[in-house]
Amino acid sequence: MRRFKSSLLALIIAVAALAQTASEKPSVDVRRVGARLQCLCGCKDSVATCSMLECPRSKPAKERIAQMQSVGTSDDQIVQAFIRDYGQSIYLAPPNAFGWIVPYAMVGIGLLAILAILRKHKGPKPMTDLGPVEIDDPALAKYKDQIEKDLANLD
Repeated sequence: MRRFKSSLLALIIAVAALAQTASEKPSVDVRRVGARLQCLCGCKDSVATCSMLECPRSKPAKERIAQMQSVGTSDDQIVQAFIRDYGQSIYLAPPNAFGWIVPYAMVGIGLLAILAILRKHKGPKPMTDLGPVEIDDPALAKYKDQIEKDLANLD
């Protein structure tokens, strides 16, 4: 009898530990609507993705969404109800094309800028077809003669 009581107690504890409310394990529909609403706890996540454990704002919001969906309220009506209650700042608009294009455009512009800088600082091209350079300055000619004499003395 004692073994039966301990098994029953273990079963009750396991059921209580695994019991989850609608907000703890939201359905796909609750997550879909929650992704359009910003969590009001101060994080930058949506109601569906708030990572705060037992968040005091997203948990009731998920429960409210589930309750509204159970009576047949559409997604847009639920979002409008939240906007009416909490203001326009709660609405998270889906990213548009501008939000997807800008990061890639900035990477492209950055690569073009790097390419332009590398071409500018590549260095001067060698001048191979100039031939011998003649110096017209008499002071430099004097030094040239001195260098020639010194080189002749080395041999």
